[in-house]
Amino acid sequence: MKSAFTKPATTYAEQVAKLQQRGMLFSDPNKAAFYLQHLNYYRLAAYWLPFEADHGTHTFLPGSQFDNVLNLYIFDRELRLLVLDAIERIEVSVRSQWAYQMAHLHGPHAHLDPALAKDWTNWVSDSHQLLGEVERSKENFIEHLRQTYSDALPPLWAVCEIMSLGLLSRQYKNLKPMATRRAIASQYSLDQQVFESWLHHLTFVRNVCAHHNRLWNREFTITPQHPRSKPRILSGEFIGSSRKLYNTLVILTHFMDTIAPGHHWRQRLKTLLTQHAIPVQAMDFPADWEERAIWQEAA
Repeated sequence: MKSAFTKPATTYAEQVAKLQQRGMLFSDPNKAAFYLQHLNYYRLAAYWLPFEADHGTHTFLPGSQFDNVLNLYIFDRELRLLVLDAIERIEVSVRSQWAYQMAHLHGPHAHLDPALAKDWTNWVSDSHQLLGEVERSKENFIEHLRQTYSDALPPLWAVCEIMSLGLLSRQYKNLKPMATRRAIASQYSLDQQVFESWLHHLTFVRNVCAHHNRLWNREFTITPQHPRSKPRILSGEFIGSSRKLYNTLVILTHFMDTIAPGHHWRQRLKTLLTQHAIPVQAMDFPADWEERAIWQEAA
């Protein structure tokens, strides 16, 4: 039978004292109280879990330092920003390709044609969401098109600019013409089914990052499909049935190689891992990851 929650709120100094009693070491208790004040005890708790000797009693392994917990938290925050940087560029690119291929193959208002959708119910739902995004938009070009033309929605090349990644992912998933699906996916050297899976996965990852949730050792509930034969460079790069971040980072690096030749994203990731001395096994990095082809800088 459940009981009522009766624990009283604690001060920041009391939180530090509690952690000390459980074996956490502090180089500066006042500094630790400051971070607890601005980061919240429960948020940081996710980052000291690897330092616990016994989760039931919340006691820490000998030598556990609060500074190491804080380092892990700061790394994860910087990692989320780096991942978001790549996803932003991918989202903009995919929007552009979706609009271009749809408009050239099916006309500038193809997004208004239910015959192009696999599922009528989902098409109606997404159309309502897209209409809502257009109505809420304050972009000058959207306002101009709405006031000038009688169409229910602006043309593809305009409306794509205000679509969320989630809606873009669903639009592609519900797209029926195989030739159009392949035309979009081929811009990234991907099979259309793999591309659909990757968009769905990256939407989930993007939401994790945007809501400031823990990323570094998360187990994803929505995992990406592994490519079979194309692109050839990714053959053998994915880690089995892993649900952790490594496979996502491989995906992001492949996209960045395609849409931003000469980028430094790969090196920025390596530098971040080195600066914070992060044990990459918690993200399912293979032991030989740095020797693998995907992590080599383009000549």
